[in-house]
Amino acid sequence: MTGTLDQFTARLAPDRLWDITAPLIPAHTKRAQGGGIARLDDRHVFAAIVYVLTTGCAWRHLPPTFGVSHQTAHRRFTEWSEAGLWAKLHRAILDQLGAAGAVDWSRAIIDGASLRAKKGGSLTGPNPVDRGKPGSKIHILTDRNGLPLALGISAANLHDSQAFEPLIQGIPKIRSRRGPRRRRPAKLHADKAYDIPNCHRALRERGIGDRIARRGIEPSNRLGRHRWAVERTIAWLGGYRRLTIRYERHGHLFAAFLALAAAITCYKKLTN
Repeated sequence: MTGTLDQFTARLAPDRLWDITAPLIPAHTKRAQGGGIARLDDRHVFAAIVYVLTTGCAWRHLPPTFGVSHQTAHRRFTEWSEAGLWAKLHRAILDQLGAAGAVDWSRAIIDGASLRAKKGGSLTGPNPVDRGKPGSKIHILTDRNGLPLALGISAANLHDSQAFEPLIQGIPKIRSRRGPRRRRPAKLHADKAYDIPNCHRALRERGIGDRIARRGIEPSNRLGRHRWAVERTIAWLGGYRRLTIRYERHGHLFAAFLALAAAITCYKKLTN
């Protein structure tokens, strides 16, 4: 890893992304006595956190180039996660996309993906597709083009359908180019795992078009016609190596990494 601190910060926390992030960071409470070591710049710490998310490195292996100790980076990540920073950042970027007319509400797609949890912890369970080893499951709902709108984490043995309604409820109210904020897609696509009465009822109650594949009716070779967008998004999120294997014992910290990855994914759309 070569380059200056400012170069790494500019690459991992570019100006436009930082302009959105900075107002959302919780205010730091100074100690009453004063003195001590000056607090490290938030932007450098943010860049270090993005580096950990992107590369998947352990906190203790954070390169000294950032000028941030791994203890400081991890502590600040925990503080900001508990303050809900990453979800707020994701929503703020979605608002900018919505205001630009870049969120396609004509169709939403939902899916999930399992991964191994090396250290166990909260929101983990025996993974039925990994010989019962501890694992977690990522649940995601996207717009027609694959923009992640709502996210969730569960134990790997939770049936996909149980995350269906929480994901729909988790769609934030997003700004529109014209008119009021919006949070309801015109219709929602899902595979046969969601073909249960509760999922159909949840869509019906919200006035969302039901495009859940029916067991024994729709052939499997038709399922990919619209679901490719969410599958691509899951692949994008898998590019953040901290999400390929779960190392966090605390489920809310792994969910924080997922929210940050979704925010950066949306930011890349915003800059294109």
